[in-house]
Amino acid sequence: MKEIYISVDVEAAGPVPPTYSMLSLGATVVANPELTFYVDIEPINENSVPEAMNVIGRSLKDFTHTGRDPRESMAAFRDWLQEVAQGKSLVFVGFNATFDWAFVNFYFHEYLGKNPFGFGGLDIKSFYMGITGCAWEDTRSSRIANEFKGPSPHTHQALDDAIEQAEMFRRMRAKIAG
Repeated sequence: MKEIYISVDVEAAGPVPPTYSMLSLGATVVANPELTFYVDIEPINENSVPEAMNVIGRSLKDFTHTGRDPRESMAAFRDWLQEVAQGKSLVFVGFNATFDWAFVNFYFHEYLGKNPFGFGGLDIKSFYMGITGCAWEDTRSSRIANEFKGPSPHTHQALDDAIEQAEMFRRMRAKIAG
């Protein structure tokens, strides 16, 4: 294959960048989930939505203390991507990819001037809708058919969730490949 699928998940202090900060980023190679990347990121401002922080289970202050500088974080992620890609084209894969990609795209452009994933990503929810013909409301994780779910839990920890969604995507692709 000339492309490599990278499952990416972020946890954020609210719904949109840059009004809210990306607080953590996890990624794994879909075909090789032992290859992972994770970073806590220092908030870029004080804004947060209480519901978002409750889902994460950590405070904004915690990320202020444990997070790495955003520029350093994105440079480390870029370097990891280059290492695992080995010259292949990168494909961003996410469960509700529009949310995660928006933060990753903003941070790459803001801090490094370029997004190595390019202009878009592959959305697992849309992929599921396409292979099953289900309604959009049935693409929520709680409604995805069990045959596509693996043993990985959904913890709202970015790396755990990136691994979980990579497994889901692998199972969906295997299903259509026959």
